[in-house]
Amino acid sequence: MRRNLPVRVAGALMVAVAALTPATASADLERAGVVDTARKSGPADRAETIVSAMSVQEQAASVVMGHIPSTDAATLSTFMSAENLGGFILMGSNVPGSEAELLGVTAALTIDPELPPLIAIDQEGGDVSRIGWDDFPAAPTLKDAPPAATSAAFAARASLVARGGANVNFGIVADTTADGSSFIFSRSLGADPQSAADRVAAAVTAEEQFLASTLKHFPGHGAAPGDSHQQIPSTAMTIEQWRAADALPFIAGIDAGASLLMFGHLAYTAVDPAPASLSARWHEIAREELGFDGVIVTDDLGMLQSTGIPAYADPVANAVAALAAGTDLVLTIAHSTPETAAQLTAGIVAAVEAGALPAERLQEAAERVLTLRLELAGAGSGWALCAECAPVS
Repeated sequence: MRRNLPVRVAGALMVAVAALTPATASADLERAGVVDTARKSGPADRAETIVSAMSVQEQAASVVMGHIPSTDAATLSTFMSAENLGGFILMGSNVPGSEAELLGVTAALTIDPELPPLIAIDQEGGDVSRIGWDDFPAAPTLKDAPPAATSAAFAARASLVARGGANVNFGIVADTTADGSSFIFSRSLGADPQSAADRVAAAVTAEEQFLASTLKHFPGHGAAPGDSHQQIPSTAMTIEQWRAADALPFIAGIDAGASLLMFGHLAYTAVDPAPASLSARWHEIAREELGFDGVIVTDDLGMLQSTGIPAYADPVANAVAALAAGTDLVLTIAHSTPETAAQLTAGIVAAVEAGALPAERLQEAAERVLTLRLELAGAGSGWALCAECAPVS
């Protein structure tokens, strides 16, 4: 992974800070558990050791990101304790009206502070904003402003998310389109590939100082018309055309150090007729061609069910197929119930036992997810956020 935590960014980036400030002397960064970018192998080595001692059931639970619609601390704590999940996604139903209340929610989700789950949120700003007190600029204005404005907005936004107790933001849209009628247009950081790439790189560099940033929706909605919340958008764009255009923002974000890459439910039929989220070929492209070595996460698998396509009616089958293709973390929100996460875990275990999902593939996914969790735990122990977001002069 290319995580940059811990690092001081306020002056260097000239961004809106809520800057990271040292909670301890720099020598304290040497203590066990704190990420040093010169020794990135530490968390990975620890993750390998821990995962090797897990049961298949524990490994399976660790690659599931669950959700229940509640702000009740006891309910959330019981859910996470019972399922032992690798992550939880905060939706609008989980976000109260103030930062202090949100901290209570995220604290309830964190059963073991030494190994916090991945607590994610879709905080793009603008059209997709779960946190009501985020009034920082978003894509509609940033796409026409210099990249430095994107740096400022996403540093401030990431700090706001981190102050609420989340450690992952599904917030950087790397899709690019000039089509104003596209559902992704108002969320895209650029109407052409290069301008989008410049702003995506700026957003990632800013966000990674505070939490784990995420690029979405790989390999890009811009070329595939239609909303993947109801259908499988498709395009006949060739791989060569993609490399020269829609790939550029993802390449820029990966090179800037994004921790996660979210795969979309969209099909580039000249590459693979299957949705990218279930495509081994697209996972291979991300890993081997683009060099992404972080956590690959699905977009909400419930969206596949929402298409009404019979082949995607079973959420467990969708999760197993995504993992088999190369995904590390499976996410389900739509159509889910409080029992869904446990059902996915059981289904993944059954797939391993039946040979439908190689045990080595599950172990690899669990190690990647756990490595990121260890990195985030270490970074958080060494650094504290300032109390207020204010522009750097």
